[in-house]
Amino acid sequence: MRQAAKILGEFLTWLVIGLMVVLTGVVVVAVVYRKLGASLSWYDEIASILLAWITYYGAALAALKRGHIGFDDVLLALPIPARKVAVVIAESLVVLFFALLAWSGYTVLTILQGETLVSLTWVPVSITQSVIPIGAVLFIICELLSLPDYWRDIMAGRSTEHAVMADGATPESHSSKGGTVR
Repeated sequence: MRQAAKILGEFLTWLVIGLMVVLTGVVVVAVVYRKLGASLSWYDEIASILLAWITYYGAALAALKRGHIGFDDVLLALPIPARKVAVVIAESLVVLFFALLAWSGYTVLTILQGETLVSLTWVPVSITQSVIPIGAVLFIICELLSLPDYWRDIMAGRSTEHAVMADGATPESHSSKGGTVR
């Protein structure tokens, strides 16, 4: 599972970087055209779609790295049996939510068949909106791939939210002592 997570993490990292580069390029080109007095009719629509894609695929990458907001301190304060139940409930709710999102996203795709973008009529809306079910499924996969390590850390009493530095301290303890955070 770690190897699959590593491969998927590399893929998602490069995908998000690529999308950010494309979005940056689109914005720069649009600014130059606007300065020259020839605004691009498709800029707003494409930029917002690219931003949505970055958000969905970036969220899946964050799930793989357990980089979303969490409540490790609350979990770690619970006794082990309650901690196990809380993790199972939380993970089940997250997977259920994204399964519903994937299903509803797919349903929207079937409804939007035949529709095209307003500014680029040759681009089907189903391509631009495919990020919803694909991103939701990727999020579920990433969540499940990262679950074994997360479970092991939480059950061992290690926080996945607070990085441990080389000297064994957390960044918060360094910053409170006037040290620098690495």
